[in-house]
Amino acid sequence: MAEEGRVASQPKVYSIAAHRGFADALVAGLVPRCADPELGLAKLTLLLPSSRARRTVSEAFIRHAGETGHSGLLMPRMAVVGDLDLDEALGPLLDPLGASDIAPAIDPQRRLFALAGLIAEEMGEDAPKGATLLRLARETGATMDRLLVEDIGPEQLVDEKVVDIFPDLSKHWQDSIRLFANVQAKWLAWLGENGVLDAAARRNRLFDEARQTWKASPPNTPIVAAGVTSAAPALAKLLRVVSELPQGAVILPDFDLTIDADVWDELGRAGAAPSPGDTVFTRDDAVTHPQYHLKLLLNRMGVGREEVQPWHRKGMTAAPPERSHAISAVFLPPEASKAWVDLPAEKRRLSGVRIMQAANPEEEAQAIALLVREALAEPEKRVAVVTPDRPLARRVVHHLARWNIVADDSAGRPLSQNAAGRAFLLAAEVMSEGARAVPLMALLGHPLVDGGMERGVWLRRVRRLERALRGPRLAPGLEPARAEVAKLAEKRPEIAEWWEAAEEKLLPLVEIDRDAPASLADLIDTLAASAEALCGEKLWAQEDGRTLASFVEEFRLHAREAGFAVAPRDVATVLADAMEERAVRPPYGGHARVQVLGLLEARMNRADLVISAGLNEGIWPARGSVDALLAPPVLRALGVPGGDFRIGLSAHDLAGAMGAPEVVLSRSERDEGGPAIPSRFLLRVQALLGELLPRYEDHEIIELARAMTRAEPAPEYPRPRPTPSADQRDVDISATALDRLLGDPYQFFAQKILGLSDLDALDADPNPLWQGNVAHKILERWHIARKSDASARIAPIMEQVLDEENADPLVRGLWQPRLQKALEWIEETVSSYAGREVVAVEARGSMHFDDVFVHGRADRIDRLEDGTLAIVDYKTGKPPSKAMVEEGFALQLGILGLIAESGGFPDAQGQPGSYEYWSLGRAKDDNPHGFGYVEVPLKLTDRQKGVLPEEFLPHTHTKLGEAIGKYIKGDAPFTARENPDYPAYDTYDQLMRLEEWLPRQADEEDAS
Repeated sequence: MAEEGRVASQPKVYSIAAHRGFADALVAGLVPRCADPELGLAKLTLLLPSSRARRTVSEAFIRHAGETGHSGLLMPRMAVVGDLDLDEALGPLLDPLGASDIAPAIDPQRRLFALAGLIAEEMGEDAPKGATLLRLARETGATMDRLLVEDIGPEQLVDEKVVDIFPDLSKHWQDSIRLFANVQAKWLAWLGENGVLDAAARRNRLFDEARQTWKASPPNTPIVAAGVTSAAPALAKLLRVVSELPQGAVILPDFDLTIDADVWDELGRAGAAPSPGDTVFTRDDAVTHPQYHLKLLLNRMGVGREEVQPWHRKGMTAAPPERSHAISAVFLPPEASKAWVDLPAEKRRLSGVRIMQAANPEEEAQAIALLVREALAEPEKRVAVVTPDRPLARRVVHHLARWNIVADDSAGRPLSQNAAGRAFLLAAEVMSEGARAVPLMALLGHPLVDGGMERGVWLRRVRRLERALRGPRLAPGLEPARAEVAKLAEKRPEIAEWWEAAEEKLLPLVEIDRDAPASLADLIDTLAASAEALCGEKLWAQEDGRTLASFVEEFRLHAREAGFAVAPRDVATVLADAMEERAVRPPYGGHARVQVLGLLEARMNRADLVISAGLNEGIWPARGSVDALLAPPVLRALGVPGGDFRIGLSAHDLAGAMGAPEVVLSRSERDEGGPAIPSRFLLRVQALLGELLPRYEDHEIIELARAMTRAEPAPEYPRPRPTPSADQRDVDISATALDRLLGDPYQFFAQKILGLSDLDALDADPNPLWQGNVAHKILERWHIARKSDASARIAPIMEQVLDEENADPLVRGLWQPRLQKALEWIEETVSSYAGREVVAVEARGSMHFDDVFVHGRADRIDRLEDGTLAIVDYKTGKPPSKAMVEEGFALQLGILGLIAESGGFPDAQGQPGSYEYWSLGRAKDDNPHGFGYVEVPLKLTDRQKGVLPEEFLPHTHTKLGEAIGKYIKGDAPFTARENPDYPAYDTYDQLMRLEEWLPRQADEEDAS
């Protein structure tokens, strides 16, 4: 640095190479330069990019003092420039009390609602409502900030260079730009009326004021800007002044001083137009290169590349200098990367770097945790896990916790994914969806919810209600829950008392018109009161609770001030969007030598081992985005970097991380969506290494991670053949169960003897079983109605039943028209009968067969002209075939015929003479309705196969006797999938562990 009082003629800009370790190298160089026997470093002022960087540099000073044997240390003043991406404000040095002439920054929430109001005013009747309007306001605010950071005002949207592009844009972009420009103009007027500024605009003014002050009156103490890489024009001008101060300097991280001039030129214009009429950015600019944003910064500072000097100190965590040369080669632009072909092996080596590829994210997290644990076994060794993949970071934290290693994910996670935020959002979902079963039970079962009683007692009652509510979709509101509670209370009276207390807290969320717009602030008041009543003070405790309290207070304050209204059915979406932007970061206090960091938090940080994880495309780097409101050509004309600019920042983050002494580059081959694509950065590293790649691959730690989850080989599971006792076999048989007993005895055993059945989902989607039950209920009511009124129509009954069953619009739109056509065919066919009469509907009958109780239910029994009975079964799909009946399956009609023959139907006495399936499927004949037909599963002509009608009951009698004698009265095992031709359901496949023994069974059969 220059001596005090001497005016600098040249900017003093330095670069700390990636391999030197920025924070430690910075401190190692500053301490001797600022040596003073009295105040020492206390005279120094450091400008740092973020609060996290301030902590990192502070730790570096402490390490340096310990290394050099100093027992005490006066720290320099550290002023934070502030990172907008981390929601950080400027430090007091740059935002002094004397800056009262600069208007305050508008609160982000107030700004959101104000912008939403202006957009609604501008768009009129075409304006979106509720959550969609707020999303548009957020996008508008993000675009405004993007322009403000670049010092671009709304007047430039009508500049000639933009106007010339406008006709070539699509109508969508034209409308978007027009809306944005009009809202911008109104927004500036609104800011003036309210005496506030956008946060980005205020930062620019504060930077300008500091620049002018320091330029007019240079400080007598050193000022150093370290690690600041933002290329915002106002900040770049301030950094230029800092670099020219008598005791000033700007120190850049990882600026490549060895890059060739041709490569530097290939990066593109980067903010420097060749001539006044040219744009400062072009489509060909290499914005994804890690040095691009530094070139942009130097261009805006007016500093030449050759003016940047190397910082000759290195830190305690420095890597070999050859590493920086290899990193530089890895990130060469496309044309320059052709030099890889002739690059000698010694220039491609990345000593200390390992590449680790796991099969999936869980295995990757386990391997990373093992690497961390292994490193901590070495005294004083520090480890940093750096990843933009938040779920992967949380997995790593949880794996480390198994070994009592507390590692905080300092990047935090959205408020909506924390316990308090989730409880609040569930209350909003109950309000939005009208207390449907899923959000209602999720809220009542939330870990923070206990209603003021002992948690275990509360949870047991919630589970009983949840079990009762499972099944087809219920109507919204609390009435379904009330009905189930009334049934449960007959045996457990305490359930009614519990529900009364719970319902009192839930009623404010439900007793509201979900479609009528209401004050958002009032809705939040209601949600907060109900959520607190359910959770108690626990809702506001801990870090997430305090963050939630702050969010709720700010959001409703500004929503009330703006008079913002939203329909209650949209309130959950509104709050979810807003809470997604609020991060909850854990308090410091984790392991002193372990850090789990996001990319922003990791900048300037250094550790002995850096694990760069999640190196898959779409994660690191994230996918490039297109501005929602301004087309890319417009942004280029305005002088704004393209959407891929952040990819270059991600590349710079990786380049900086690769400068550590030990580096592990980690990825997983698959993610939750399927096969994952390796990061372009990792592919470049692998391509550079070429034939050297196998030396850098780390398979050992992956094998160790797999070994941790690899159990001893389980013995081969045999085909299940349970053999219950005679007492256990003493069960009844239903008409539909004979098929399972003959085709797959294990299913009969699991259902009837073990008493196991499927557990329905909450708010279950309509399925074929539901459709069949609905159709049967409609037909039953219609037949009953015809007894008193022969002219009763089936369509109104169908509408009534669908309403009762809470059929959703999709079912009504897709299935109801077909159902109605088929029902009208049944109505027409039955009404036209002259000598045939319906005598019983949904008739229950039974008989004893070899002392075994056999029962069934006939959908319909008709009396034919000859006095015999016709057994009718309704099917919503395809009926069983003649071949299935012949093989001994689908004997339901035969069982019902045997029951009728024995007089088992009280309301339908007589001999069975006909057996019919009435299908509601697409018609096979000239049915004018298009749906509905009758199928007889027997051999009616010589050309057909199957069982003759007169042989049907004897055939069924034989099969029933065979099944009872073998399984109910006998001791035969209930073998799983005994008959492979039986079209079994998959209900019990997991219970019988089908996939474990079936392939082996097939191999054994082939071998035999």
